[in-house]
Amino acid sequence: MSQQHSALAPAPHSAEAKRSDWWRDAVIYQVYPRSFADSNGDGMGDLEGIRTRLPYLRDLGVDAVWLSPFYASPQADAGYDVADYRAVDPMFGNLLDADALIRDARGLGLRIIVDLVPNHSSDQHEWFKRAVAEGPGSPLRDRYHFRPGKGENGELPPNDWESIFGGPAWTRVEDGEWYLHLFAPEQPDFNWDHPAVGDEFRSILRFWLDMGVDGFRIDVAHGLVKAEGLPDLGSHDQVKLLGNDVMPFFDQDGVHEIYRQWRLILDEYSGERIFVAEAWTPTVERTANYVRPDELHQAFNFQYLSTAWDAEELRGVIDRTLEAMRPVGAPATWVLSNHDVTRHATRFANPPGLGTQIRTAGDRELGLRRARAATLLMLALPGSAYIYQGEELGLPDVVDLADEDRQDPAYFRGAGQDGFRDGCRVPIPWTREGSSYGFGAGGSWLPQPSQWAELSVEAQTGDPGSTLELYREALAVRRARPDLGAGDAVEWLRAPEGVLAFRRGDFVCVANTGGESVTTPAYGRLLLASGEVAEVNGDAKVPADTTVWWTTA
Repeated sequence: MSQQHSALAPAPHSAEAKRSDWWRDAVIYQVYPRSFADSNGDGMGDLEGIRTRLPYLRDLGVDAVWLSPFYASPQADAGYDVADYRAVDPMFGNLLDADALIRDARGLGLRIIVDLVPNHSSDQHEWFKRAVAEGPGSPLRDRYHFRPGKGENGELPPNDWESIFGGPAWTRVEDGEWYLHLFAPEQPDFNWDHPAVGDEFRSILRFWLDMGVDGFRIDVAHGLVKAEGLPDLGSHDQVKLLGNDVMPFFDQDGVHEIYRQWRLILDEYSGERIFVAEAWTPTVERTANYVRPDELHQAFNFQYLSTAWDAEELRGVIDRTLEAMRPVGAPATWVLSNHDVTRHATRFANPPGLGTQIRTAGDRELGLRRARAATLLMLALPGSAYIYQGEELGLPDVVDLADEDRQDPAYFRGAGQDGFRDGCRVPIPWTREGSSYGFGAGGSWLPQPSQWAELSVEAQTGDPGSTLELYREALAVRRARPDLGAGDAVEWLRAPEGVLAFRRGDFVCVANTGGESVTTPAYGRLLLASGEVAEVNGDAKVPADTTVWWTTA
């Protein structure tokens, strides 16, 4: 894979860590702890493994690291079922390891954002275990959603809500009552109408802020509050409505008062700590409600993530996002992959319209070419960008995992999500050799394809045509041009069909999403391109599925 670039060394991070409003144009790298680096050879990534790889992330050029959950957990849903919010699960280390990671990151100019899971706990959380053991009437049951069932003998669920992971959203305990779990049965939902729940999470926030974390990514930020009376939804295949329609258990207006209280706590601490919302909403306008000045700082842009590689569709979602965020003064965010969706190198290898969980490999060469172009487009937009571990290596999803290797709980339930998230969670390769390509000394918890040896960090480092070096160069250019991520608007330029072209000051980005080469003006000096670009007599021939960065200065 070829690319064009101009030499540019990464700027030092120390000043970046101190500047004001760092989060408005930050590039944030998501680490999925069990799949990043294994320090003790047990096949599972851990905090010490992450700590030893922090220099790699500094040199990549990111501003912050978001860690998916590492709390004490039975791991029914890869740590998103938390038993103790103030403890590290032994598989990942301990609190001393967390402290060392936070301190080392700060020394390297990197910020640490941790996941917070407030919608539900593990069924092994002390509150829930006591609520079940004490039986009906236990005050602890009020901290969750326990209800009697319907039917002559209470044999039917209290309402018709369905779990995101498939099947009913209710499970019956031995004494006959039912409890609500919008995800797996091992993840009972908290009742946020109970004051003890709010008190507990305000305390949890302070615990980790005192540990020195720079912020929180809020899991299921659109959840927490349920409609009064838990009314029936009245439809089946409810998971298909997520992010597209109003739901009685998601995106209720009451969540915003919770986040206003949390913001007051965060603002007591120095260092510009932040909140990031995982909020699936029907529109970007609804998403903007989460980032009003007295609430959260950022919200993931899932509308952008789910947009096809198509110029017209991309321009539409870019315009709507910027227009929605501008009135509330919040930065837009842009993301292409995460731990819950098929990697974009595989999504773009397949025909559009297949959703965000795809089971087929598609055209690998096409997918990688589009993924590289999409990354340069994303990094050229105003606001903050998110990178999911391994995308800088051009990793595809592993779509051919054997059934016996899969661990996604949604895979083992009936309807609901497809349950193929394991494919984007396979441990990343660091070296060409070794039982897990440098991930650790004892194999990996999910099997890695043999082809990943040549996609490893070792194999790509120093190769000017590699995807890793493209990311490094793009982030170096972005860091050297502070205006590139700043602002809240783009100036669209006239462009051929299938092409996006916009100006931001003396910077111009051209993205050809079509299947044929196009001729556009050569807008100045070429900064970087995801493929080979030929310049002739003031014009540029831009290949299919290629993005180009220019400077007119």
